[in-house]
Amino acid sequence: MSAITPAAVASDAMSEPRAYTAAEKRHRIFSIIGASSGNLVEWFDFYVYAFSAIYFAGAFFPKSNPTVQLLNTAGVFAAGFLMRPIGGWLFGRIADRVGRKTSMLISVSMMCAGSLVIACLPTYAQIGAWAPFLLLMARLFQGLSVGGEYGTTATYMSEVALRGQRGFYSSFQYVTLIGGQLLAVLVIVVLEQLLSEAELRAWGWRIPFVIGAVTAVIAMFLRRALTETHGAQGDKNKEAGTMAGLFRHHKAAFFTVLGYTAGGSLIFYTFTTYMQKFLVNTVHLPIKTASYVMTCALFVYMCMQPVFGALSDRIGRRTNMLLFGALGALFTVPILTALQHVTNPYLAFALIVAALAIVSFYTSVSGIVKAEMFPPEVRALGVGLAYAVGNAIFGGSAEYVALALKSQGHESSFYWYVTVMMVVAFLVALRLPRQASYLHHDH
Repeated sequence: MSAITPAAVASDAMSEPRAYTAAEKRHRIFSIIGASSGNLVEWFDFYVYAFSAIYFAGAFFPKSNPTVQLLNTAGVFAAGFLMRPIGGWLFGRIADRVGRKTSMLISVSMMCAGSLVIACLPTYAQIGAWAPFLLLMARLFQGLSVGGEYGTTATYMSEVALRGQRGFYSSFQYVTLIGGQLLAVLVIVVLEQLLSEAELRAWGWRIPFVIGAVTAVIAMFLRRALTETHGAQGDKNKEAGTMAGLFRHHKAAFFTVLGYTAGGSLIFYTFTTYMQKFLVNTVHLPIKTASYVMTCALFVYMCMQPVFGALSDRIGRRTNMLLFGALGALFTVPILTALQHVTNPYLAFALIVAALAIVSFYTSVSGIVKAEMFPPEVRALGVGLAYAVGNAIFGGSAEYVALALKSQGHESSFYWYVTVMMVVAFLVALRLPRQASYLHHDH
């Protein structure tokens, strides 16, 4: 099998067309699968916590008001978001100085360890306050891991993807990101069919974390077989993977990426994780109906990513991003306002899918459009840190801001908040060059 050498990756960035042998095509596609499989496992492990919290909340916090227990588990979940910028910096530095493969292996190993710890943790009844403390430590560990996963995986998948089809292949990062969330939901649904509620609360909640740890081991073996794309320039360049190197020469690129990541993360979390609560609290659909609507919508959304990624290979990443900002600014308020008055779950599904189609203009190219902004020596750091900061501030707070405004009787203000961020995303996208600065494409 032909290896992916740094020279081969470098030649991808040249303007001349690139011919691939059949063996090299197979090898690069295997590399995409290996990298994205770990991405799927990481997001499964991270989100299975949120979906199973209702069953284990009482195990780690004093027996009190169930709402207080869930708030405590939600607080631990939010703490994981706060670790993402640190993870983006740490793993970006490792990827740019040591290698993408090394960074991805460490990242998935940490996620595996975090899941295994949670699966085996004694309860509050057994060890007292140490139980929630150790749970928090495990989640901070996982937050650090998933914070580093995005930038390194986006960088690696962009570098190994076939030239002229990078939008299509790199879109599988979000296919597996959404797939991880769907898989987490599916595991919980299956367990709910096989076990009683009492069994789930007693010990069944540990099963998803065991599954996450086992699949992470499989992902580790797949990633061990990957070929490194990191060239010798990272070893020789003293500024490779450093904040000084990033901000001295690529400050504008960093803030451009941060600008459209802020809007992208906000609208992504609005129409994915928050939307289920919106359907219950605002639309007043039954909880199970809302779950079915969102599961189906997320599945369609996952399938849309390669389509929109392939579209970007034809019309260009800049056009994709401009359409994302413009359509998001024009249709966010109408879609959310229409959803407010929906009574038919099928119409709710159609409106959410329409919104997710707009979001797909961004998520399908999220990794590649960022990777094209930075040179190899600071690419993983630039992509990972800008994403993690924007995601933690705007994505992580989306649900809180929406619920806070709703509680004050100003729910529609949230719609306009998202719209304003879409306008910002559009204006930032105008700054994108028509021809990418790095990883050039033969459009």
